[in-house]
Amino acid sequence: MDEVTALTGGSCCAPKGSGALLAAKCCAASPRDALVAGTVLIPGGKAEIGTDHPALPQDGEGPRRTVAIKPFRLGETAVTNAQFAAFITETGYQTEAERFGWSYVFHLFVPETLATKGVVGTEWWRAVEGAGWDRPEGPASDLEGREDHPVVHVSWNDAVAFAAWAGGRLPSEVEWEHAARGGLAGAIYPWGEDEPDDEQVMPCNIWQGQFPMRNTAADGHVGLAPARSFQPNGYGLFNMSGNCWEWAADAFRIRSLKKQARERNERAAAENHRLLKGGSYLCHKSYCYRYRIAARIGNTPDSTTGHTGFRLAFDA
Repeated sequence: MDEVTALTGGSCCAPKGSGALLAAKCCAASPRDALVAGTVLIPGGKAEIGTDHPALPQDGEGPRRTVAIKPFRLGETAVTNAQFAAFITETGYQTEAERFGWSYVFHLFVPETLATKGVVGTEWWRAVEGAGWDRPEGPASDLEGREDHPVVHVSWNDAVAFAAWAGGRLPSEVEWEHAARGGLAGAIYPWGEDEPDDEQVMPCNIWQGQFPMRNTAADGHVGLAPARSFQPNGYGLFNMSGNCWEWAADAFRIRSLKKQARERNERAAAENHRLLKGGSYLCHKSYCYRYRIAARIGNTPDSTTGHTGFRLAFDA
C-alpha cells in the first residue's frame, strides 16, 4: 500500500500525481483511522526489558528483567512526514522547533555558506535557523520526495500532542523493547544476534565509515531512509534499530544505587528528561553503539534534532 492510500484510505481530492503530502492536506478520509490501520497487534504477557550484558552500563541498560504487559498495537513504522502534515493541517499545531526558530542539523547536511553554531564537544551538530519538521536541513530544504520518511525535528512534547490528536500514545520502554524483539527471546537486535558491519551485514540504517566525517552509505542511505525500509522484524515492525531515534513515554532514569547514577538521575529529573530508543542513521559501534534493543538515552522534552522521531501506540 502506498503512502497516499495508507493515509487517506484510498479516497482523495488531490490532483493525480500531486504527492502524498498534498493529498494529506485535502483528503476527506480520516488520517487517524489510517494510523490505527497501520499498526500491528503486539501480544501481551511476560515482556523482557534490559540486558545482563550491557555495552553501555552507564546508560542503565541492565539488568534484564521481565514485566507483565497487556496486548497493545504499535505502528508498523515511525510516524511519517505525510502523517504529521495531516495533523498540522487539521490542528494548526506549531512544533517547538518552529516556535524556537531553529533546530539541530547534522553538519554534512548543512550548506557550507550557511552560518551556524555548533554544540561544544559535538560540533557536528549545527543549530540551523529555520530548520524544522518540514524544512529538515533548513530554509532551503523541503519534503518533496520524502513524504514517506519518518518525521524528525519533533520534540517529546510534539510527539505527545500528535498522539493525543490521533487517539493514541507513545509506547512505554518495556512495550518498545518487547515489540522490537519480535518474539525473539533475549535478542540483541530486531533480527537476532548478527552484528552489523560496514561491508556485508547491513540489516538497518546506521553509519558506515569513520564518524563523523565520512559515511560510505554502504547500506544505501546517507541520512534518513523511508520509514518502510529494510526487512521488518518478527512482528512486522520496520526500523526498530537505526534510521531515527524514537521517543518513548517514560522519563529517563537509571536503575542503579551507584553515586554516579544517582547524580545523573537527579540531573535528568531536574530537566524532566524523557526516554529515546532505537538509535539512528548516525549510530556506529565506534561512537554511538545504541542501535541495540536494550540501549537507551534521555533528552529534554523540548529537544529537536534531524534524527529524532517517534512511533505511535494504541491500547489493544
